[in-house]
Order: sequence, then structure tokens, then C-alpha cells
Amino acid sequence: MHAARAALGLVALTLAVVGCTGEDDSAPASSAAETPVSAATVTPSVASTPAPTPTATETPTSTATATASPTPARTATPEPTPTEQPVEDSPELPVTVTDADGDEIVIEDVSRLVALNGSITEIVFALGLGDHVVGADITSIYPPEAQDLPKVGVQIALSAEGVIALQPTLVIGTTFAGPPEVIEQIRGTGIPVLIIPDYNTLEAIEEKITRIGTALGVPRRGERLAAQSVASIKEAIATAETSDAVPRVAFLYLRGAHTQLIGGDGAGATSLIEAAGGIDVGVEAGVRGFTAITPEALVTANPDVFLVITTGLESVGGIDGLLEIPGMAQTTAGRNRAVVDFDAQYLLGFGPRSGAALAELIDAIHP
Repeated sequence: MHAARAALGLVALTLAVVGCTGEDDSAPASSAAETPVSAATVTPSVASTPAPTPTATETPTSTATATASPTPARTATPEPTPTEQPVEDSPELPVTVTDADGDEIVIEDVSRLVALNGSITEIVFALGLGDHVVGADITSIYPPEAQDLPKVGVQIALSAEGVIALQPTLVIGTTFAGPPEVIEQIRGTGIPVLIIPDYNTLEAIEEKITRIGTALGVPRRGERLAAQSVASIKEAIATAETSDAVPRVAFLYLRGAHTQLIGGDGAGATSLIEAAGGIDVGVEAGVRGFTAITPEALVTANPDVFLVITTGLESVGGIDGLLEIPGMAQTTAGRNRAVVDFDAQYLLGFGPRSGAALAELIDAIHP
């Protein structure tokens, strides 16, 4: 069950980063996306991912904007991004680690890394090993230097030839990396491939960072970065606890004129919404993953705030376009134009910047 929810979260991030450009407004392939259902009686479903094009990436931002009427638009001030860790401790290798399948992997060289996940790339850079990264998947858009790396496809549709050509000494990805035959083809050349679980909640960030730090031979850097990241999350949560308000938040996946889905359990945003002191109305309605809903169901759910990915909001024409979608304007969120948008990797990356993202979300959804 946990693995299924984790995979759904990765779908959310991958779709958001590579699929919300407005070039293709088709829905993710799933029966839920094809047949709208009532939020009050949602049938759990899992949305699969359309094959994205390598050029459909998103320009990262560091702030979220919240627009509400009649009050002016608010722009939250981000907390400091966790700094790159000191490099006084060089990688201690070889190291033996356990992958997501329980198999032991011996890592002897991290001088040429290929990262198959945007969050992993961000963590590797934050650990001070960014100059070791020779390639990445197209969700790797932060830090800015990562955008210039050779790309090997999107993490769910990788190019074996692209990875192998970079002559990596280690390839690291999550259980969402694939297809499986591509991973096996890479391994077949003798290149070590480490697959770790997909950690897509705030609670899992500490383990995620320390596990990557250990695998790369810099466990102390990993521990420091993890502690700093957890501290920033706790600091943000403390501010949410000072508010008596419990905003109802709908996490929406938007992709052009014909695809408007609501996220629920496993869609990626629930732990953030709940840590921010809110209620995820998709979870409340029994949604798993993403599913389409009817205007009537949206009105019944009646969110106070719409939480969206920036490129998704742009794909429907901004807030004005969003409110033209049937049912949106009839909710409390719609009447107040309470729409909060975030960069996908920033919101759903679950890494060193998550404390800052959470702080912005708290500031945006609380009156």
C-alpha cells in the first residue's frame, strides 16, 4: 500500500514538471480521468502517466503566490534554502548499501553520477557533490546548474543508451525509474544502479537524505543536511499551530482545457496540506491518486483554497481561466479567488527546500 501511494506521488510530480505546458491537454490515461465522478462517492483510481516530451520542462521558482479577493495578491517570503554542505569529509568508499528490493549494492566510485529523479539531483547538489553529476532526467531542474546537464529522458521513460553513453560510475534513482528493461540493460553493462524507495512525504525526508548521503560515501554531510531540513519543517509547522483556522484545500492537476483532476491520498500534497493545518478535501472525499470530478461534487467539497502547480494554472489561462471551469467559481475558494500556485519540484520534491515550501504554503492558506 505504501509503495502504491509513493508511486502515485511520483506520478504527480512527474506530470506536473513535464506535463503542464499546455502543449498537450490530454488527461493522464486512467478511467478516473475519462469519467467524472462525484467527490462524495469517488471510486479510488490510479492515474498513469502520459509519455512526456523531453523539452516540456518547467522553469523553477522559489516562491508561491496566493491570490485572494478583495485582498491583494500575497507573495510569501521563503525561508533560507539549506546551504550546500561543507566538503571537509571526502567520500568514504567503498560502501555497501541496501536497495529498495533488499539487495546489497557495493558502491566504489561516485565520480560520475547520473541522477534519475529531480529530488535526488537536488539532494546530491546540496550534499556538495554537484560537480560529480554528469547527467540527469528532465525533472532535474533545481538547482539552476542542473538544467544544463545532459538529459537521459524522464524518470519513467529513460533512455538506456543515453545513460550508458555518459559512462557513469553510479546511477541512482527511485522505484519509479524505468521501464524495468532499461534499468536491467544499464546494469547489464556493469554500471552500478542504486534504486531507493520513492519518499514523497514530509516525514520521509530525513531518511531520504541520510540514505543518499550514505550511498555516496558522505554520511556526515547527509546527517547534517537532514537535520537542517527537518528543523526547517518543524519551524514551519510551529507557525501553523498558532492559527485556529483549518482551511479546506483542494489540490488540483490542471492540463489545458480538458483535464482538471483533484488529488487525494497518494497524489503528493496531503502531508504538506495537513502539516500546514489544512484539510485535504480529496482525501476527505475518498480520492486515491487523481480523479476527475463533477462540478456538483466540487461544490459539495467546497474548498477554501485551490492548490495548483504554476504551469498547470498557466495552461488554463491563469486564475480567470480556472474560474471558468464549471463548479470552480461556485466554491468558497472560487468566490474569494483563493488560488495558491507553486513550482512543481519546489512543492513536491520533498527534499532540502521542503521546509521553506511548507512555510510559504502556511502563509498562503491561513488568513
